Amino acid sequence: MFRSRVATLGVAALVLTACGGNSAEAPKKKTELTLYNDKGAWTKYFDEMGALSKQQVGLGMKPTGYTDSAQYQAFIKASFRTNVKPDLFTWQTGGMLEEIVKQKQVADTTAVWQEAIKAGDLSQDLASYYTIGGKQYCVPMNVAYWGMFYNKKIFDKYGLKPPQTWDELVQAAETLKKNGVKAFYHTSVLFSFVWFEQLMAGSDPDLYDRLSTGKAKYTDPGVVQVMEKWKSLIDAGYFINPGDKTDPGDVLKNGKAAMVSFGTWFNTSMTQRDLKSGTDYGFFVIPNVNPSLPKTSMIFESGPLCSLAKADDPDSSMKYLKWWTTADAQKKWASTRGDVSANPKVEIADEALGAVTKDAGSGTYRLVNRYFEATPPPVLTAALDGFGKFVTEPGTYKEVLDSIQKAADEYWSTHQ
Repeated sequence: MFRSRVATLGVAALVLTACGGNSAEAPKKKTELTLYNDKGAWTKYFDEMGALSKQQVGLGMKPTGYTDSAQYQAFIKASFRTNVKPDLFTWQTGGMLEEIVKQKQVADTTAVWQEAIKAGDLSQDLASYYTIGGKQYCVPMNVAYWGMFYNKKIFDKYGLKPPQTWDELVQAAETLKKNGVKAFYHTSVLFSFVWFEQLMAGSDPDLYDRLSTGKAKYTDPGVVQVMEKWKSLIDAGYFINPGDKTDPGDVLKNGKAAMVSFGTWFNTSMTQRDLKSGTDYGFFVIPNVNPSLPKTSMIFESGPLCSLAKADDPDSSMKYLKWWTTADAQKKWASTRGDVSANPKVEIADEALGAVTKDAGSGTYRLVNRYFEATPPPVLTAALDGFGKFVTEPGTYKEVLDSIQKAADEYWSTHQ
């Protein structure tokens, strides 16, 4: 009787293993990956990349895009603790990437980087933005060089040309003001840091770098002078209302402002509106405030495409990241959006952006890490709030700097 029961249990165990107890079997390989991102407006372009990856490497990709940055970040961080996990996701370099790497949530991509650099698909210089503790994490979803997009028809109407010096930029703003046109776009939300980083990097890039590492204070004289310069531009009436909710692409298209400072990724907003580079709009590198600097400072950013350390199908996710860096993938990614590429082999169709990309890669400019990535998250939060207040109340600049420095002191006291 006992032997019979043992035999019966043994057979039952085998049946259970065959029918549903697959714990000993390798997980099924995916043929389509999910890509969660904070670029909801780019769903069309991600879909095109998914179709191409399916064709080239047998892996499709389905994007889920968010348009609210805070909601997106909350979702990704929640996915670390739940079963709803993205195969791939976008993030930011700098402190935000370091934070989740230290939590051991991000897959190591060192091997992908080594292979891509050897093949000439990624540059060694770019690797530093993705290196934490001697290893690389994620791959570049995109790169961007910051400058000024301008409404060419407005410039032509008033006889203006892209400025070569800071004084010429201010003179152009004054000419526009006299003709009832606002020169510049700015905002009190999220991108409230744009003019601070540009003025800071164009005045004293070394001081800018020291701020990001806690070796300088926001209350230092050089920073105060930058805020006073920024205040003088606002007081002169060169900016639109910072509370204006009009999309910056429409601001430039409709002439509500003649110039908008953003990364080269903003070119996608122009092409989405059926505007033509060189006819409807143009792009120029913003001159230094301080003309004695040896190189023109150019704000630079690179957005990561990442995989979780505990992805459902790690091999497929890593295969996709490897494919993303290749020239075929990057040519499609850049050309569909009218943007630049992280892959040096890809030629840029837009003449102005192509020239900037080539010059930036050859060392013509001093590349300065974008404030959003260069600044530790707790300090960044205080700064975004502070700059948002400043653009609506310019007279509060000293109070704003004090509040940011308070956050910086708290952070660096435990992170030096």
